[in-house]
Amino acid sequence: MASDNRFLQRAQMELAYFSGFARLKQRRAGGAGVVLRFERVRPRRSVRFQPLKSREITPEFLDRTIRALKRWKFDIVSMDEVCRRAVTLPQPKRFVSLTFDGGYKDVMASAYPVLSRHGVPFTVYLPTAFPDGVGEAWWLALEDMIGREDRLSLVIDRRERRFTIRSTPEKVEVYEFLASWMRTLTPPDLSFAINDLCKRYAVDLAALSRSASMDWDDLAKLAADPNVTIGSATVNYPVLANLRDVDAQREMAMGKAVAEAAFRRGIHHFAYPFGDRESWRRAHATMAKEIGFISAASAISGAVQAQGRGNLHALPRLAWDGRQRSLRMMRVMLSGAFFAPERPAGRAPT
Repeated sequence: MASDNRFLQRAQMELAYFSGFARLKQRRAGGAGVVLRFERVRPRRSVRFQPLKSREITPEFLDRTIRALKRWKFDIVSMDEVCRRAVTLPQPKRFVSLTFDGGYKDVMASAYPVLSRHGVPFTVYLPTAFPDGVGEAWWLALEDMIGREDRLSLVIDRRERRFTIRSTPEKVEVYEFLASWMRTLTPPDLSFAINDLCKRYAVDLAALSRSASMDWDDLAKLAADPNVTIGSATVNYPVLANLRDVDAQREMAMGKAVAEAAFRRGIHHFAYPFGDRESWRRAHATMAKEIGFISAASAISGAVQAQGRGNLHALPRLAWDGRQRSLRMMRVMLSGAFFAPERPAGRAPT
């Protein structure tokens, strides 16, 4: 069903591209520009089970994207410039800003050589527990154990559940089910659940999390580049909507404070962990502003508007699906032809 939906969407986007509808739509709904959201950047893998493939692109695709953005006459700008253009009169040229979530090590290993070669600005949103070596990348541990096992059992709602996961479709289905369930848990319950699974199936969660994340030496190299903006994404990367307000505010404030101490500079930009409509609330946008962030970025699709018509603490971003490698589709998405209407200023998911 999901593959059918992707095929239908691609067909609609191809039609929008070749008919000229996307270019027409850009004039009406394209806004001042778009913030692109990426996560991992690494060479393509041949393994069949890749439930997180939508969250990664290759270095080659990143290079093609930047070349295309320049060819299409977009301004590639920093998050500071995004915020400036969001409150001023529209510019003749639209902008694109490149952002990377999660603090993954391959951003340094695979993305940075491409980005620095092109000399373009970009932003890395950092959850500070991970370079400290204490973050828990539960989604990677879940991928690892499901990929290796033929059967899986765990306790859900005080009941033992058993899953047969021999085929790739079975693995994908169980991964999606368990990942969705885990995202509903409070941080202590989530930590207990994933650590219990890792003990059952011999996954070293701490080592896996450390190996996937940039350390402070990597981040110091990035921070020394004037084209790089370091933003915050809390400490532990929780689903903020699962926390009490006081705990969510502490996560946001502590992430900012740790990063500022590490880099000896102000941290002005924030990204909501996961960032979709279910993972944060309107109250969190208010918190971000009160804590002192200039902007807070979501993963809700939309264009950034000019003249203060949007909310800097509920910034839309285009979360690019790494399974899609067509630059035509990128061009259509940047036009705004498939964006949902942006929420009015001051509004965020409830």
